Amino acid sequence: MVRPEGGGTPKPRGDGSGAEVAAEVRVSPRRWAVVLLFSSYSLCNAFQWIEYGSVNNVFVRFYGVSAFAIDWLSMSYMLVYIPLLFPVAWLLDKKGLRLIALLGSALNALGAWVKLGSLRPQLFAVTVLGQVICSLAQVFILGMPSRIASVWFSSREVSTACSIAVFGNQLGIALGFLIPPVLVPNVEDMEKLAYHISIMFFMTAGVATALFILVVIVFKEKPPYPPSRAQALIQSRPAEEYSYVQSILRLLRNANFVLLMVTYGLNTGCFYSLSTLLNRMVIHHYPKEEVNAGRIGLTIVLSGMAGALISGLWLDRTKTYKQTTLVVYVMSLLGMVVYTFTLNLGHLWVVFVTAGVLGFFMTGYLPLGFEFAAELTYPESEGTSSGLLNVSAQIFGIAFTISQGQIIDHFGTKAGNLFLCSFLLLGSIMTAFIKADLRRQQANVENEHTKAMPEACTAPIVLEESKL
Repeated sequence: MVRPEGGGTPKPRGDGSGAEVAAEVRVSPRRWAVVLLFSSYSLCNAFQWIEYGSVNNVFVRFYGVSAFAIDWLSMSYMLVYIPLLFPVAWLLDKKGLRLIALLGSALNALGAWVKLGSLRPQLFAVTVLGQVICSLAQVFILGMPSRIASVWFSSREVSTACSIAVFGNQLGIALGFLIPPVLVPNVEDMEKLAYHISIMFFMTAGVATALFILVVIVFKEKPPYPPSRAQALIQSRPAEEYSYVQSILRLLRNANFVLLMVTYGLNTGCFYSLSTLLNRMVIHHYPKEEVNAGRIGLTIVLSGMAGALISGLWLDRTKTYKQTTLVVYVMSLLGMVVYTFTLNLGHLWVVFVTAGVLGFFMTGYLPLGFEFAAELTYPESEGTSSGLLNVSAQIFGIAFTISQGQIIDHFGTKAGNLFLCSFLLLGSIMTAFIKADLRRQQANVENEHTKAMPEACTAPIVLEESKL
């Protein structure tokens, strides 16, 4: 069964004005399978991002390298993304969702299998190669949530769908904090340690391969009918009218989007840095607590998933993008301040509570940024806008991780966390200056009004608008 959105079958006018939609608007039941499958292989890729960092001290000893070298295994995801965003975003616009999904899931599986060749201390270079391949996979993953939501879901579901798509990535990070400390205990015997690492790598490779096969079978390019009037307008636009370079230039001339791009980068960069260095910070204050360090990371992400879901449902109901984004940003700042001043109190339960509050807002902010960008930049491609957001996040993530790591080494964890707090304060102030220019919502509203209006009444209104 499929459910029409708004009812009726629009009739083409042939004037190319974009005011009318020449396609039936329906939603497909396959949309849930598509978004859940995407979330699943995004989960697997995100797990591989943080699997080294969550047991940083264990891999430092196994490979005989510095903590900074292990940090770079996480930062490789950020570094690889920056130069490859534009080619992959172009490919997404030209070839569509299915090809990008196939490439992302295939590279994710390949990287997982390559890591199985690095189970000896002298083979650190092989694990670096496997991680770089997984980093390539991430480029084909991060920009897709808002695109999948728009292509497959109705205007009443789009924010919730985007949150579900982002969930996979966040749940993968959560499992990346939880599972490695359990599967890879800090044992002295190097042979036993290699055996434990092999279990984690084999499990990851098996799951990644199964997900790739499912993508081949299940993942489709787009539904038979556009799910919303805004998407129908985009699909009715002739392909030759679209210029990828011009789209990027238009986005960079959009002041509200540029502000959002910087503020999203600041917030998400802080999250990347916090996640990468969490094991080091917790072990510094609570020695021998590798498992609990992973559980604290898990708490941050799981609470963030709850925040993302609640935010998505709230946006679908209220469409208050600016207000919701600002409130969540300010609460992220306050959560970071509280976490900073309670980390060294000597009570792990306090760290769990403050980390949970921080994660609820900081991680919950991620899908808000994608959806707010899609609203501010319609009818530009969601893949391009979200890609630019992610580039900003990767740049700030690398800068913050390196800087905070050096500050922690020289001045302690409190100084490193205060460094992040200062940038969250800057991001909160900048967010207040973003105007809520909700273009996608306006397109849906205008088309609903047009379809509800008798044909005889359309001409006078068009004439009246032409005078403005």
